[in-house]
Amino acid sequence: MAEHIVQTNSGAVRGYERDGRIDYLGIPYAEPPIGPLRFKRAVPKTPWEGIFDARDYGPAPIQYNNGKVMGDEDCLTVNVQRPLTGDKLPVFVWIYGGGYNTGYSSDEMYRGEAFVRDGILFFSFNYRTNLLGFYDFGTYPGCEDFDSNRGLSDQILALNWIRKNVEAFGGDPERITIGGESAGGASVVNMLVCPGVKGCFTQAIVESGLPNCVMTRQMARENIDLFLEGMGWTAKDLQRLRTEDPHLFLNGHEYVQAKHQYKNPGIFLPGPVIDDLLPVRPIDALRAGAAKGIKLIIGTNMHEGTMFVHPENTGFPNNWTMVASMMEKNGHADALPQMLGFYHQEGRDYFVLFKDAAVSMASSLPPMTGDIRQIGGDAFIRFATDYAFEMPSVKVAMAQKGYCEDVWMYRYELVTKSGLATGWKASHAFELPAVFVKPDHEFSHFAFDGEDPAVFDSIVRDMHGDWVRFISTGEPAPDWQRFEGAKSPVRIYDRETRTEMLDRSHLMQIWGDLRFYES
Repeated sequence: MAEHIVQTNSGAVRGYERDGRIDYLGIPYAEPPIGPLRFKRAVPKTPWEGIFDARDYGPAPIQYNNGKVMGDEDCLTVNVQRPLTGDKLPVFVWIYGGGYNTGYSSDEMYRGEAFVRDGILFFSFNYRTNLLGFYDFGTYPGCEDFDSNRGLSDQILALNWIRKNVEAFGGDPERITIGGESAGGASVVNMLVCPGVKGCFTQAIVESGLPNCVMTRQMARENIDLFLEGMGWTAKDLQRLRTEDPHLFLNGHEYVQAKHQYKNPGIFLPGPVIDDLLPVRPIDALRAGAAKGIKLIIGTNMHEGTMFVHPENTGFPNNWTMVASMMEKNGHADALPQMLGFYHQEGRDYFVLFKDAAVSMASSLPPMTGDIRQIGGDAFIRFATDYAFEMPSVKVAMAQKGYCEDVWMYRYELVTKSGLATGWKASHAFELPAVFVKPDHEFSHFAFDGEDPAVFDSIVRDMHGDWVRFISTGEPAPDWQRFEGAKSPVRIYDRETRTEMLDRSHLMQIWGDLRFYES
């Protein structure tokens, strides 16, 4: 590794020594998806002559993020960070989240310095998001040549690039763990079952994934029709997608985000579709053994829904009328009474941020059956947490347990002073500062300001420490027993981290095998 030059199958790459590690940043793994490749799946990068200077991160994918338009079409790059010395290093590959709509690998939160300090070879990469990555236009007249699952193809190609080049960077090809959070966690679940990445990794970590965020190509039109409405277009105008500035298309995408729940309550934003890259729904494929032998850590946060359930422009149902519509649209009207019995709460919610969320009138409630066994928070926040995150994650664990004994589940329950004051509590993504050891990130300040620094240090020691042990040895903490089923040991990350026996049998009975927006 003289002068930190590495020979990859794409060409030579020069890295840079920084703060006790070596960074190789912004390496192109695919041809730029521009011009005629705009709506095509990722194409492997043609090998270059000379030495690629991997000094800086590449551009983010095009997106509207934190109030600003950002990114570039030419975004398909991979990043490598490694210790100064060592060979056959354990490998961690991170896939960012953002609802398949935002996110980029150069975000300070997702940089792998803490993992490198612990002797791990860290990879991350960009994939196309929102319209350019996951909107499936191929079922519309005149757009038959638009490939489906372009963002998924980016992920598949990146993981194959990493697998082929991991030894050149000093990694152990037999110890590759992939991980991700939110849509990144869902992407990890997808990668467990995608035929195109078989053999690319040996372990997986899923943080707050949405395993059911997959649609048929026809169902995907429900959201794309909203995009047309938001752009003021008809289907004939879709040809403009080929040549116009793609930043302009974010207007239609934002319209989809604002309106999709009111058209189809409970539907997910555009993500992967069922096609040749992802031929079987992930949970069904796992039940058939698609990820046999892959070790898995999977878990959720206690109050995921606080990030998504809002009085206006909600991301999931925020009243019983929407829940009823969701059930009826998917042929589950007969399940509504038991859902109400499980989730409906008398009295007001103590999540102060959402205290004015829609409250159904008594006349809109059908008779309730069953009993309330949910804990913490507004009924609709709990409903969204279970529907999108906790219930399907338990199903993933159950499915994988049939083909690998090494499955562990966790739940992040740390409610900081800030989380309590804002009403977000232990919300979606709140574990990320601990996983990546980022006390100074803007989001970390939002989540941990006002806390004794010892609280952050403790949760870092517990959560980051468990991740490092798993990536390095194949097992997390010694007192974290393996997953057993609906009633199972679960790692609880809190002010005092522990492993508890959680019984979620009633939760799983309530949801059963109800399916939504799959046909």
